[in-house]
Amino acid sequence: MKRFRWKPLIPAVTLSIALPLSVMAAAAAPIISTDWLSQNLKAPNQVIIDIRKVEEYKAGHIPGAVSAVYNTWAVKKGDLLNELPPDDDLKDALGAAGIKPDSTVVIIGKTDTPSDRADITRVAWTMKYAGVQNVSLLNGAVNKWSAEKKPLSTEPAKAKSGSYSGKFNKDMVASKDYVMGRLGKALLVDVREPEFYAGKKKLEFVPKMGRIKGAVNLPTSWIYNQDGTYKDKAALETAAAPVVGKDLSREMIVYCDTGKVCSAWWYMLTQVLGYKNVKGYDGSMMEWAKDPNAPIEASN
Repeated sequence: MKRFRWKPLIPAVTLSIALPLSVMAAAAAPIISTDWLSQNLKAPNQVIIDIRKVEEYKAGHIPGAVSAVYNTWAVKKGDLLNELPPDDDLKDALGAAGIKPDSTVVIIGKTDTPSDRADITRVAWTMKYAGVQNVSLLNGAVNKWSAEKKPLSTEPAKAKSGSYSGKFNKDMVASKDYVMGRLGKALLVDVREPEFYAGKKKLEFVPKMGRIKGAVNLPTSWIYNQDGTYKDKAALETAAAPVVGKDLSREMIVYCDTGKVCSAWWYMLTQVLGYKNVKGYDGSMMEWAKDPNAPIEASN
């Protein structure tokens, strides 16, 4: 079976002929290969951010990548985990990382655990919320880059810091009240694994077992190959379409336990498969399950 490799939508050679250098970086696909990035490390208007822990970054990072740890982009609010930072704090973080609304941002993380993989897409979701126009994920993350013996640096990269003035996409985010008002109207998509969706298991910090009433199940594990790389577009479509349908304009709300893991299917549905109306419920089951008025159901 032929191994799939992500490529930019337009070959880099064609771009070098057809487009000026100032816009080449905007051609990066939503998911880029390690080979593509190695050939475009210094692409104009591109910012590479490494969201791993500082000590991991210092031990070796992709040349030119700026350290911008995960907790910069997802914070604790009250007792809720993995929430969006206040808009002003997010603007400050984007500016400090040298990111502008028209930057091409390449997000680098690691694939060691399912949580690590979700960190990457959660940051991408936050970037898109903040109005960053071009966001790309490195397929296989730093794990694949290192396994291929591609160059690593221990020299910290300095961001070209400035101010950030992007327009925030507020309609990407579903609040608890919004979800309540869309029950029976929007398609609720629970991306947790089947035993959690069925109400047979729960994480310690989630108050109750079960799912939001009427939700369908699209497990996040279906996105990845065993090595932590993303499945190709055809495989993602084969997994998603029987669950969510093929109407690209249908309103969907994805959720998980804290609003982090659901970012993976949000990204694949919107950035790869072309669905136009998908929101993420930031509070997810951690918030929903503690409200006695929020309907929950479980499988028999």
